[in-house]
Amino acid sequence: MIGRIVEIAGDGRHLSLDRGFLVISHRKDELGRIPIDDVAALIGNAHGLSYSNNLLVALAERGAPFVLCGAHHRPVGLLWPVDSHHRQAARMDAQLRASLPLRKRLWKQVTQAKIGMQAAVIGLFDGPEPPLRRLASTVRSGDPSNIEGRAARLYWNLLFGKAFRRDHDGDGINGLLNYGYTVLRATVARHLMAAGLHPGIPLHHANEGNPMRLVDDLMEPFRPLVDACVRRLAETGRRDVDSETKRTLALLPVRNICLDRGVSPVSLVIQRMVVSLAQLYEDPKATLELPPVTKTALASLWEESHVSEDDEAAD
Repeated sequence: MIGRIVEIAGDGRHLSLDRGFLVISHRKDELGRIPIDDVAALIGNAHGLSYSNNLLVALAERGAPFVLCGAHHRPVGLLWPVDSHHRQAARMDAQLRASLPLRKRLWKQVTQAKIGMQAAVIGLFDGPEPPLRRLASTVRSGDPSNIEGRAARLYWNLLFGKAFRRDHDGDGINGLLNYGYTVLRATVARHLMAAGLHPGIPLHHANEGNPMRLVDDLMEPFRPLVDACVRRLAETGRRDVDSETKRTLALLPVRNICLDRGVSPVSLVIQRMVVSLAQLYEDPKATLELPPVTKTALASLWEESHVSEDDEAAD
């Protein structure tokens, strides 16, 4: 089961647990309830929210992260379980033992996958893929030349035009990107924790104030999928972060991409990547399972047949 990304966007809501259900209420009036076992991640994105301790415990027991958002829909905190996998301690020890050359090699693979996915997204919108493909082929171990940054500048110009500037505190397209990345971050965090890995032990990100550095590392190849969704929203004139656009972005984890083995939801592709990393830490001969980075792989991204109303909920 993939589960539901649940966002609480209404101010003054109270969240509690009742007989296996997440209950959403306002001024003692119940607004709705969702089976707690269906919740893949909970996003708090409003003012004046309150929560029962029983609910937070139930989420932690099920490995469902609780993401707290601040201004511009950016995550500022995350509740994550301390006991999520039977080999959690062993895998965290293996993370800490990972050598610098191994981490640099893995970061090269992640960076190449990200740039390759950026190229695939540009191709999806009938833009030129070769410039980004060439940059991906030049990434070296650890990306000392910051090819990732060079690719990003080219990519944003191709995707949203030369006037666009990525602004983490911006509205419009930037606000939509922030919200989509929050959904993606919660999805990656859940799978990472379920695999017994520590989110703060990174491959590359070095910000000492960021407790989710590995999450931010591993979401990189999937960020362009959010960008593609935002580009499609922008093309239809939907540039504001509202209930409709948030629902579209919240459904990203259940959208499909094409693999050699068949079609799989994005969430399961993320899970396979995270599990492969956990196995690789313990056995360096294992390989990191990254997503496919071709336009063909994204052919089913917009199909609606696999997306149901029960895959997401927002208030």
